[in-house]
Amino acid sequence: MKDMNENQERKNPFFEPYNTPHDVAPFDRIRLEDFEEAMLEGIRRDDEQIENIINSTEKPTFDNTIISVDDEKDGEGYYDLLGRVTTVFFNLLSAETNDEMDALAQKMSPILTKHANDIRLNERLFERIKYVHRHHRKLTPEEQMLLDNCYDGFVRSGALLDSEGKERLRQLTEEASMLGLQFSQNLLKENKAFTLHITDEAQLDGLPETAREAAALTAKEQHLDGWVFTLDFPSYSPFMTYSSQRVLRRQMYMAKNTECIHDNTENNLDICKRLINLRREMAQLLGYKTYADYVLKHRMAGNVRHVYKLLNDLIDAYKPTAVKEVAEIEKMARKKEGKDFKLEPWDFSFYSHKLQLEKYNIDAEMLRPYFELSKVIDGVFGLANRLYGITFKENKTIPVYHPDVKAYEVFDKDGSYLAVFYADFHPRKGKQGGAWMTEYQGQWIDRKGENIRPHVSVVMNLTKPTDEKPALLTLGEVETFLHEFGHSLHGMFANTRFESLSGTNVWWDFVELPSQFMENFSVEKDFLRTFAFHYQTGEPLPDELIDRIVRSRNFNVAYACMRQVSFGLLDMAYYTRKESFDEDIIAFEKKAWQKAMVTKQLPDTCMTVQFSHIMAGGYAAGYYSYKWAEVLEADAFSVFKKHGIFDQTTAQSFRDNILSRGGTENPMTLYKRFRGGEPTIDALLKRNGIKKKRK
Repeated sequence: MKDMNENQERKNPFFEPYNTPHDVAPFDRIRLEDFEEAMLEGIRRDDEQIENIINSTEKPTFDNTIISVDDEKDGEGYYDLLGRVTTVFFNLLSAETNDEMDALAQKMSPILTKHANDIRLNERLFERIKYVHRHHRKLTPEEQMLLDNCYDGFVRSGALLDSEGKERLRQLTEEASMLGLQFSQNLLKENKAFTLHITDEAQLDGLPETAREAAALTAKEQHLDGWVFTLDFPSYSPFMTYSSQRVLRRQMYMAKNTECIHDNTENNLDICKRLINLRREMAQLLGYKTYADYVLKHRMAGNVRHVYKLLNDLIDAYKPTAVKEVAEIEKMARKKEGKDFKLEPWDFSFYSHKLQLEKYNIDAEMLRPYFELSKVIDGVFGLANRLYGITFKENKTIPVYHPDVKAYEVFDKDGSYLAVFYADFHPRKGKQGGAWMTEYQGQWIDRKGENIRPHVSVVMNLTKPTDEKPALLTLGEVETFLHEFGHSLHGMFANTRFESLSGTNVWWDFVELPSQFMENFSVEKDFLRTFAFHYQTGEPLPDELIDRIVRSRNFNVAYACMRQVSFGLLDMAYYTRKESFDEDIIAFEKKAWQKAMVTKQLPDTCMTVQFSHIMAGGYAAGYYSYKWAEVLEADAFSVFKKHGIFDQTTAQSFRDNILSRGGTENPMTLYKRFRGGEPTIDALLKRNGIKKKRK
């Protein structure tokens, strides 16, 4: 314990200059009690700043109103305290939480939501913004985008509603904020609550050595004998793919697919219903028929009809092939198990793997020895260097929030400082599942002309090292790394005047372009040759094995497409509702995505209650974005394929026209500037080996 004098002398680190390399967050000095104090003071400072704006006797202008509202940190001697502390807090809530953090989030979320509403529903502030929107000086395209976003943001937050409508919107947004947080906390608790503890080695039959070693390490960490498997992806996926124990596969599958529907405090069924209804009511209060109509006004798709056209076109193009893919797996299973064998969902990965081995003589375990994490890092960083000339240097003096996290300084091709990059690779108790990119500081140019560079973080749940081996990844995990790294490049290359328009602050169905684009390199021979060396012998990944990777690239590609389309259909089914939703979530889900289904559905499983993207992650009425962006990235990568996958001229154009421009212009304008025209679906169909359906 610290002595009393030290506690009295200590200052909240959020209240002072950080005095850290590149002004990064001082994770080593931050304590739990600092967050609430800094949030409340940040709210007070915000309120003071808003009062200064609305009480100004000067005529409202773009500079004294719009910039001040958007970019409070830009004032003389002033920084955005609330933004500073909430960024750190909510990033840690996903990556390194605990019961105390969760409780504080529950306490502060309604306060923060009320504060945001107080700003957006401030009538005097909106009058100034409205005046500038109608009367302003000649603006640059970026300034015009900021002005439009500011005005639309207030309107879409209820600024035009009467007092009764504003009060109702407050209630709806505050409740939705709390429920979204509760949804995520419930899911994390359910995910971490289940373990499969095995003490009989015979029950490990079929599992590769890497899976056994990881499970032994998990057991050791929990002070247990034997082997422990969890629902974290690096544990769950190999078990479902390799375990010959069908009963245990079923146990794992049902644990995973019944999360948050049990009769306990982590049940998310009613939360989902309420969130769907809250969003519908919000949209209708603001004058839209449905929540999807509200969301899609600021998306490339534009409207519900265009989203359904994309999803239905994909069903027409891919479903016949997907049906054949599933039939081939069923045939394989019956050949091995007998003609009366019925393929169940917990069998799909197991027999799919068997078929892949038979057809291509390849599986994830064959490749693991060549994908040692440190070499993958070298490969991914090397790719960025080859394309864009940037370099990464680990800096151990940069504070991190967990020993697993690595911090790097990033330098541009001219040697100038570009960004800080954090990498957080492995699962642990207080960390959400999945993978994501986030920022601890965005990029902007201050009034003195200084380009404030970003602090970008990539958080993943990749295979952990064991006592016997370093972290050895699957090809799928390499793809995940490349995906999130693509998002990080979008953040690191940001070069815009305003932070709210920089980096990944783009329309939701454009944001996945840079990330999905990077996945293409994972099966490119010339890229794999740069880093894929056996972790023990140093031998390169054999050309013959690379050829098998390339040939197997489209294995089950149509099934995977239909899976994504089914999620998009489910999302749209919820958020195109015009009437109150009070149906059985599980039954509704089965019906909503039936058109894209090619495998058996079980009546007692549910995706919705763990579908963070559309319930708590910002993708509500936007999950189609992954497929929309896939069309874009396949089209974009075809340019690289034409000129060479490492072509620096093409890469520079991609950086200049897309990665560095953020949301400063309409995304289609940016895309056409790079591509020379609008994208078509042809490149995606060609890449996936799918022929266009003849009319």
